[in-house]
Amino acid sequence: MPRRAVHGVLLLDKPLGLSSNDALQKAKWLLRAEKAGHTGTLDPLATGVLPLCFGAATKFSQLYLDADKRYEAVARLGAVTRTGDAEGEVVQRREVRVTQADVDAVRAHFVGVLRQTPPMHSALKKDGKALYEYARAGIEVEREAREVTIRQLELRIEVGPDAAATSLRMTVGCSKGTYIRTLAQDIGEALGCGAHLSALRRVATGGFTQAQCVGLEQLQAMDEDARMALLLPVDALLGGHTVVTLDTDDAGRFLSGLRRRGDWPDAAQIAVYGPPPRALLGTAHARAGELIPGRLLSPVEIDQSQAQWVR
Repeated sequence: MPRRAVHGVLLLDKPLGLSSNDALQKAKWLLRAEKAGHTGTLDPLATGVLPLCFGAATKFSQLYLDADKRYEAVARLGAVTRTGDAEGEVVQRREVRVTQADVDAVRAHFVGVLRQTPPMHSALKKDGKALYEYARAGIEVEREAREVTIRQLELRIEVGPDAAATSLRMTVGCSKGTYIRTLAQDIGEALGCGAHLSALRRVATGGFTQAQCVGLEQLQAMDEDARMALLLPVDALLGGHTVVTLDTDDAGRFLSGLRRRGDWPDAAQIAVYGPPPRALLGTAHARAGELIPGRLLSPVEIDQSQAQWVR
């Protein structure tokens, strides 16, 4: 099928069993888009909010890679697996004698700033190679622990028909780079029974929530116009940015990468627009009365975006 320039953001509810890249490629094919990227990997066993960026939106995807996330997860207690999730073989079983009071007691140790060691079965790269590639070859490499922040943590124990079916339901609000699988394992160790992650769903990333998302099957069932109508404009990624609108002369110079002088207060994140019809030009920051360009759209991207959104 012929590809075309598509600009915007699609909020996909990633299905179970697909990698983030597989989901991206399917959506890209359905939209016939030339250029696409996603905003943070979800494991095949995870579902939920996966913002997909097309065309000019790919320039701002890092903003959602860095955004806080919220997850709902289930950890199975009493069984430790090689991968830390349900895909791996069970390497240890322990007796489960855990109450909600025990869970409440350990919860406080997992809220705030934590240090996590990334799991071997992850997409994090070492010397240009994903850690899971080393793991599959039976090689364990040294990983540096890094700081993450758990802003919200709700834990509820669910006792099954036998101890082996006891689970922990988790709601987690966290910073970028947090491994929920590692969090589940660490909580299991703190409870003395071990655990592995058995289910994971991302319910929010940045300002986007699961209620805004479309499923892949729904997307496949739509015609092309309906799919395009689901796209959010590129500046949907710039929520919370200070807005600056430039006149024609300053807009042209700004797009050439030149700093502009004005009475702008200092700001770290600015969305810059041109004069009416007020097209997005890119991002910037302001310091000491200077507007300093960041990520810029090309004139072609600006023209194509405007044509796409004039419906």
